[in-house]
Amino acid sequence: MKSPKENEDRLRQVLNAWKTLAADNAFAGMTAEQCAAFFAPSFTIRQQLEELENQRTHLINSRNDADEASLIKVAAVVAGVLADPAFGPNSSLYEAMGYVRQSERKSGLHRDSGEAPSGGGTTPTP
Repeated sequence: MKSPKENEDRLRQVLNAWKTLAADNAFAGMTAEQCAAFFAPSFTIRQQLEELENQRTHLINSRNDADEASLIKVAAVVAGVLADPAFGPNSSLYEAMGYVRQSERKSGLHRDSGEAPSGGGTTPTP
């Protein structure tokens, strides 16, 4: 079986040739118009799929726009929690919102080993 696009192109090609060059003739027990009616579901379903794809694209864009607006509001809410003296950066609320409490943050530079930094990646020659 060929791709849906190739199938559609083939159906349209056969109908066009038949209607253009032998419109008054019947083949396989049907006229060109009867054959077009037989092929109609293939074209109708393709149109429905295209409409669904457009709706899906629209819904994805709408969701992304809504998320963007919502995330801006999240930033304002978190800023409000940070600024509220009853909560602030060390509160359980702040942590429950997915952030690390200020008192739990590590600070300063820590090296994993006692080695000094290398001298630019060059190795001395013996």
